[in-house]
Amino acid sequence: MSLHPILNAVTERIIDRSKETRANYLALVAREGDKGVHRPNLSCGNLAHGFAASGDDKPAIRSGAAMNMAIVTAYNDMLSAHQPYARYPEQIKIFAREVGATAQVAGGVPAMCDGVTQGQLGMELSLFSRDNIAMGTTIGLSHGMFEGSLLLGICDKIVPGLLIGALRFGHLPAILVPAGPMPSGLANKEKQRVRQLFAEGKATKDELLEAEAASYHGAGTCTFYGTANSNQMMMEIMGLHVPGSAFINPGTKLRQELTRAAVHQLSAIGKAGNDYRPLGHCIDEKAIVNAAIGLLATGGSTNHLIHLPAIARAAGIIIGWEDFDALSAVTPLVTRIYPNGSADVNHFHAAGGLAFVIRELLDAGLLHRDIMTVAGNNMDDYAREPALEGDKINWTAAPSESRNTDILRPVADPFSLDGGMRLLTGNLGRAAIKTSAVDPSRLTVEAPVRVFSDQNDVKIAFDAGELDRDVIIVVRFQGPRANGMPELHKLTPSMGVLQDRGYAVALLTDGRMSGASGKVPAAIHCWPEAKDGGPLAKLRDGDLVRICAKTGKLTVLIDEAEWQDRPLAEVPQENAGTGRELFALMRNLSDNAEAGASAMLNQAGL
Repeated sequence: MSLHPILNAVTERIIDRSKETRANYLALVAREGDKGVHRPNLSCGNLAHGFAASGDDKPAIRSGAAMNMAIVTAYNDMLSAHQPYARYPEQIKIFAREVGATAQVAGGVPAMCDGVTQGQLGMELSLFSRDNIAMGTTIGLSHGMFEGSLLLGICDKIVPGLLIGALRFGHLPAILVPAGPMPSGLANKEKQRVRQLFAEGKATKDELLEAEAASYHGAGTCTFYGTANSNQMMMEIMGLHVPGSAFINPGTKLRQELTRAAVHQLSAIGKAGNDYRPLGHCIDEKAIVNAAIGLLATGGSTNHLIHLPAIARAAGIIIGWEDFDALSAVTPLVTRIYPNGSADVNHFHAAGGLAFVIRELLDAGLLHRDIMTVAGNNMDDYAREPALEGDKINWTAAPSESRNTDILRPVADPFSLDGGMRLLTGNLGRAAIKTSAVDPSRLTVEAPVRVFSDQNDVKIAFDAGELDRDVIIVVRFQGPRANGMPELHKLTPSMGVLQDRGYAVALLTDGRMSGASGKVPAAIHCWPEAKDGGPLAKLRDGDLVRICAKTGKLTVLIDEAEWQDRPLAEVPQENAGTGRELFALMRNLSDNAEAGASAMLNQAGL
């Protein structure tokens, strides 16, 4: 099947736009590969420090004859998705020895849980933790002791941060090693129902906690299709996983064997062999477009409208929201996973999962087949499912038909003809909206605004009955330069209640919404942000605003002369506490959401 013409046109547009920056990046990869810091170039003192504590692996590392793999791990045992990584380093070292290689933990990086910090002050550190993780990854790899890297991370900012850091060492091959989702617990729809009852005062805190604990109940990734599981989809559809790795539960034999396969495969794609696959060449313009297509076809997290441009920039590639918008128009939505449906990722995997999705998209010309992956020479390897035969993995073709068409459908019979993400533009700036979980009758909302500068004030107004009407809730001064661009998922239950009462409700913000956001229309990531004098800073209570996902328009309906003359609202005072003051540098130097909201990339000129 030939490529869809829009897919081809968008890819060519990205290639042309990125010509200079991509060339500069590939020159860096070549230069670092030839003249960068490597074990053979280390002094005796450097090298001795590097293998001093390596035990039985010391002779092999000292000789330089075998690949030494860097393990960069985001392990902590507070975050359920990353708790399974505790024993991975010791297992990886064993798996590496099986193929004559060695492995060392090059470094650990932080892993925030947005579920723990959601609605709390710690969420203001969340987005910028991605840059911190990227820096931590580069620090680990900068020792020059390694010929390849295994990146252990799953959740929201962790995978993008690991990739951004590893891409600065793009001459090294790298494989992402997931740990898998927790088994299914309380259905996400039921959890949502209890949250809304609590917001209305019809459920107690004990009842709410019981529902939350029954949903988030064990080790592994949360089972809804938020940013973490969207990460795993993207790594798979970019060819950076061992095929079929994304959604195998922790603690299973298959999970362990996929980790073993990743270690063995990394040893096979190093520079010293005949199948060299450096990360900087695996992630190219086509791989980035594949990630965007996967996000749209599966109804993935809006957070990746920020993360994917940042990852791309680290590889010299420039992608913008107009590219997502164009791709969304031709990408069918083929899954229904919460919050776009009732199923979780375990149900999705059982129905045929990513192997089915990838096969369908390839056959429809909606995915680049010809990309360099860590597993082979094209994406066909990822249209297969892994299973154990004895102690060995065998990959077989994806099922010819979905095992559950309420969850997973073919391209020929999708849930929707488009991918459900739109670019909004108008006199209020540029914003994004996810429509895949929104009822079609709510794709246009025109209503007076109620303006807030603190998400906690929204709940106070809701409890006081002040929002019981058609309303667009504006929460401004939430952008990266204001307070670090926290997610505002805490608002979802209250807005859901208002919508269920029959009101026309929407959110407009320069902040983010969680990857678990769903049925309430939300124009998010708006920029220029209010802190920078963006249009949201001019809005006043009662202004009539129109958000239209059908036309892609975001407008305040006010006389143009009056609008131009209106003064900006006062910027709220920045407060210290919860370590937020230490992130002032990142806030002050960050660029906009569409560019990736990164002070690090901005100041590096990338």
